[in-house]
Order: sequence, then structure tokens, then C-alpha cells
Amino acid sequence: MPRAWLRLEMNPMALGVRKRRHCEREKQHDLEILSPPSKEKEKKKRPMSQISGVKKATPSPSLAPACIPRFGVNTPHESMLAKEIEDLNRWGMDIFKLAEYAGNRPLTVIMHSIFQERDLLKTFKVPIDTFLTFMMTLEDHYHADVAYHNNIHAADVVQSTHVLLSTPALEAVFTDLEIMAALFASAIHDVDHPGVTNQFLINTSSELALMYNDSSVLENHHLAVGFKLLQDENCDIFQNLSKKQKDSLRKMVIDMVLATDMSKHMNFLADMKTMVETKKVTSLGVLLLDNYSDRIQVLQNMVHCADLSNPTKPLELYRKWTDRIMVEFFTQGDRERDKGMEISPMCDKHNASIEKSQVGFIDYIVHPLWETWADLVHPDAQDILDTLEDNREWYQSMIPLSPSPTSPDEHHAEVGPADGTAGAGGAVSSGGGEKFQFELTLEEEEEEEVESDLESPLEEEFQTSGDRRQDSSTPSLSPDPRSSNSSRYRPPSPHPSRTLNLASMSVRSPHPHRTLASPGPEGSDRNRELSQEGDGVACLQMGT
Repeated sequence: MPRAWLRLEMNPMALGVRKRRHCEREKQHDLEILSPPSKEKEKKKRPMSQISGVKKATPSPSLAPACIPRFGVNTPHESMLAKEIEDLNRWGMDIFKLAEYAGNRPLTVIMHSIFQERDLLKTFKVPIDTFLTFMMTLEDHYHADVAYHNNIHAADVVQSTHVLLSTPALEAVFTDLEIMAALFASAIHDVDHPGVTNQFLINTSSELALMYNDSSVLENHHLAVGFKLLQDENCDIFQNLSKKQKDSLRKMVIDMVLATDMSKHMNFLADMKTMVETKKVTSLGVLLLDNYSDRIQVLQNMVHCADLSNPTKPLELYRKWTDRIMVEFFTQGDRERDKGMEISPMCDKHNASIEKSQVGFIDYIVHPLWETWADLVHPDAQDILDTLEDNREWYQSMIPLSPSPTSPDEHHAEVGPADGTAGAGGAVSSGGGEKFQFELTLEEEEEEEVESDLESPLEEEFQTSGDRRQDSSTPSLSPDPRSSNSSRYRPPSPHPSRTLNLASMSVRSPHPHRTLASPGPEGSDRNRELSQEGDGVACLQMGT
């Protein structure tokens, strides 16, 4: 044996050093194998308290006060933009044209124009460069690749809220601070929307759902992002408000944005119905709202109405919005299919009926809401309600006649508890036709109501509403191609005139559970009514 090896073996200290070095090398190798990639490390290090979706601060698109463009943004189409801005105070403004002429900055232009018209910048000493910097930063946090919940939708809701605030029945009712809060809430109400529903985020255990404990997930996130952006450089548009004003505004904005969660729709509608029944007006016909609870309730419902105003707009605009929301739904459905999940209601592009969905959406969600709002501000919103009913009639006329069911059990409604979760309201293809299933809670105060409702007041309601509106001179936006002189159909409200007992999320249906006894045209019509009811409930759960 060589002497060097002999000396090494004879030296226990040297042997110990070799062993330690060998162990260290093995540990280092193990660490390299077990360590996650650097990106995953960074993601794991990010605390849950950090608001996701807020982009890193970049040089803001600030503007010197001396060179502020006329409408707040630089555009080569200023004259055409000016023409569109003339409709700022009109219901049904073409927000798509405005977005085109504004260089895809519709939210900034609309907010700038409204704040100028209402003199809010001067009232609250908001520096114009700060205002535009914040608005452009906010607009940049809406996703351009999301078909519906983007900056154009936000601009549309702001403009709609602005018009509703100007209704004669609410003249001089709200303070400037309350008006600014409503406009700000409308502007941020969908910021950083990912293009999927709350239920999708919950079902996929997303970070947002975990952060907000499955409760109003997106609405809480929109609020967090909106207020966080105020902290960016030169973005605090409320810097000159007093502490009391800031606190009051923040509370109102939170209340309004959370009210856009569709899982709360029925509760807010019931509360507004109660307010209509007990409303107090001045001698001039203006609503008397003398406490915070009543004032914020009207503002919450106003922003909610603006958020659900697409079906009340001119048909051409309504159809554009419908196309966009269906693109968003089908994209979510594709993701659910790829993940092996149950496809959410109206999200399956292979068997969804757009026309039926819209009729159900109007009958069970939009019309009851706007009908109640119209009662609250009567008669200011009658034109809006007329347009809604014309649009409903058009979509109804576009539904292809369904084939007669082969058996009475092919089309039915499953009555069960509705907790606002997905799984109800989905359209499922069955054989050659479609079978719609949905769940809803029927809250009957008296057992006798169920028996009496089995006879269904639909035909009587249709006849009386037809007689009532026979003399209407308002022309239809899109006449029913099946009838040149058909009277407008006012869909029966699913909510009785008395105060509703809504201890749990529910929908009261004007068409109780029933079995279709015989095929034929009448049976097909009733089947379509049931299908549309399912689509209405599905819309409620999807949060459109």
C-alpha cells in the first residue's frame, strides 16, 4: 500500500473531514433537486395579504395641467368623439363608438366628462392631472382580453349611473359626495375581472376565493384593487377630502360594489319593493330619503340597475353586449370542460340557447328589477321599461319553435333548495332536443297558494296586460316578425306585490311546478316558458 494512503488511513481526523465534505455535497445535491424554480419561490414568498392583480408601479401617463386634452385623452378623432359626448346625458349612448374614437379609453373619457359637467373636480379640489393619471391607471387594470367585463362595460355602467342620478324623482336628493361615491363605485366595480364567475373561482380553489372565504369573491377584489390604486404615485384623487369625507365615501363605495354580487339580488329587490310600498315624496314629487339606510339602499339599487341595464338599451347595443357575455361564458365553459369539471349554466357552447337565455334573464331578473325601480321613480323610467319589453319581445320572436316532447317527463322543473351555487340552471342536451333543469326555492306562505297557482295565471296575465297596453303608441324597436301589430307583452313578475319573506336565496316563480299533459303548440309554448325560467335562475347564479 502506498505510504500516502497509509498515512490517510492512519489519520482519523483526515477521514472525518472527508466524510463531512462528502455529506455536505450530498445534502447540497438533495437541496438542488427539492428546491422549486425561482418563480415558484417568489410566488410562495408573496404573502396572502398582498392584493393580486395590481401591476408594479410604472411611470404613470401623467399630463401637465397646461396641456390637458379636451376630453382627457389624446385622440385623432376629437371631433367625432365630441359628437358622441353630446349624448352623455341620454339613456342608450353608443359606448362602443365612444370607445373607438377615444382610443380605447372610454372609461377615462366618460369619467372626465361627467366630473367636469357635475363640477366635482372643483368641488373636491381634485387636481386634473391626478384625476387623469388615476383614471388611466384604473383603466389599464381592466383586462383587454376579457370580452364583457372590461373597460367598455365599466364606462357604460358609469354613464348609466350618471343618467339615473339625474332622474327628476331624485333631483337634489343626494349630496355631491354621495354622487361622487356612486360614480367612483361604478368605475371600479369590475376592475381586474378575470372573465370567470365567483363560482368558478370557488370551485377551482383559486387564491382569491381563499383570500375572501368564498364570499363575494370578485366584488371584494374589485374594491381592494380600486382603493389600492389610489396609493400609486399621483393617483390619490381624494387627497383633499377631510378624514370624515374619506371615511364616508369609502363606506358608501364598499356598500355599492358589494351590492353588485348577484347572489344578493333577491334580497335587494325585496328591500326595494318594501321601499316602494312605503315611499315618501315631497310636494314636488321628489323622493324623501331622510336616513343613511334609505339613501344607500337607493344608491345600491341604482348601481345594480346600471350594471344590469344592457337589455334596456337600444336593441343594436343590447345584442352586442349579449354576444360579448356569451363569448365570456363559453370561454369559461371550455376551461371547465378541459379541467373535467361540471360545465356551468349557459357556458356549454354545444347546447346553450342564447335567445331562451335572454328571455329568461329578462323575465326573472331584469324586468322585476327595473319594474320596481320604475315604480320607485315613477314616471321617470317608463321609456326604459318600454324598451326592455320591446327587446324581450324581439328575443322571444327569435326562439325557434321547439319540437313536441315525446313524453310528459321529458321537460320538467326540479324544485329544490337554491343556495346560489353552480349546478342549477344548466342546459343539458338530451337526444334530439334540449332538456333544461334548474333548482329554485318556492317560499309559499300558505299551502293553498300552491294549489291555486297550479292553474297558472299566465294566460289571464297575458290577456290583461295585452288589454292594458293595447293603446300604447310607442313603436317597437324590432317588430315581432310573426305579427305586424302585436301588442307589447309585459312579462309576469315572479315577485308578488306584498313584502317577500327572503330568509334564504330564492326565486318565486309565476309558473309553479307542473307536468305538460299533452304535446302540441300549447305544450311547446309552456315548455319554452319553463326553459326560460330555468335560464333566468341560471343567470342569477352566473352573476351576469
